[in-house]
Amino acid sequence: MVIEKETYSQVWELLRQIPDPEIPVLSILDLGVVRKVHEEDETLIVTITPTYSGCPAMNQFEDDIVTKLNESGFDNVKVEMTYDPPWTTDWINDEARKRLEDYGIAPPVKGTQDKGVLFKEEVKNVRCPVCKSMKTSLISQFGSTACKALYKCDDCLEPFDYFKCI
Repeated sequence: MVIEKETYSQVWELLRQIPDPEIPVLSILDLGVVRKVHEEDETLIVTITPTYSGCPAMNQFEDDIVTKLNESGFDNVKVEMTYDPPWTTDWINDEARKRLEDYGIAPPVKGTQDKGVLFKEEVKNVRCPVCKSMKTSLISQFGSTACKALYKCDDCLEPFDYFKCI
């Protein structure tokens, strides 16, 4: 099988329809985990990069990719993992960052990483997705999932998740 341009576009559109099982307002393409789609020995190969180590969603990503493409007529599908380069929250596209905030999760700040907590540095404030205040406080580095921290807005008093930067 040789992937033609239309087929290649169709595959990427199908991948765009696969939601993150933990954050359903984002697709696996929004997250930037899909790195490459190619054909080899009549097999369609989708290469993905894991987000966080031990992320339980990665197995679901693999299953969903194979299922979605099989349902659309692609019989021979294989998902491969790559760890180089390592995934970063900078790969989350701008539209997805806006959807995260609209969903109630503060998006990661581009170009930053949350390493300060390892060195007992001041943890930065993030914008409240509810009232947009910058007066927020870290409650816990551990939120509803491993990729999120729990914050509270000091103005509207609402708790919210913050998608950690890596």
